[in-house]
Amino acid sequence: MPAMLIVIGGLPGTGKSSLASALARVLDAIYLRVDTIEQAIGDATGHPHAVGAAGYVVAYALAEENVRLGRIVVADGVNPVLQTRVAWKSVAERASVPLFDVELICSDPIEHRRRVEQRRAGTRGTGLPTWSDVLTMTYEPRAGDGLVVDTAEHSLAENLLNVHRLLLAQKRAWR
Repeated sequence: MPAMLIVIGGLPGTGKSSLASALARVLDAIYLRVDTIEQAIGDATGHPHAVGAAGYVVAYALAEENVRLGRIVVADGVNPVLQTRVAWKSVAERASVPLFDVELICSDPIEHRRRVEQRRAGTRGTGLPTWSDVLTMTYEPRAGDGLVVDTAEHSLAENLLNVHRLLLAQKRAWR
């Protein structure tokens, strides 16, 4: 598969990291997790809660460098606002590679809350958002761009198969 940028976004607890890391394994792709980058910046600076936009800026640079090398990059981040979505699109445009933008949702609020409350930290020492944090998080609605996948009713394996199938269909359309 030629170089491309795959961005997996959505609120915490929708299955982003599970799906993105599984997709990266299937595609033998570079996996960039914004939470991991933010944790490393926080550790290096001694200010874990003052990272700001730095994690995303580093992820954009790493993604662009790797797609320019001909690699597939799977980026995993909340991407809560239009600004981050536009930035990912700009990375793909500058590198002249296709962008496959996927937003994960969990339409069942009971299941979504269960996931948020039962998660374990994926990065060393990272505090996880509570259900209350998720409900009050700034998350700008999308304007119909990209693919939306509802993870509420299907297993990780089913969602992975679905996204992979849609990715292959989109790849044929890019030719």
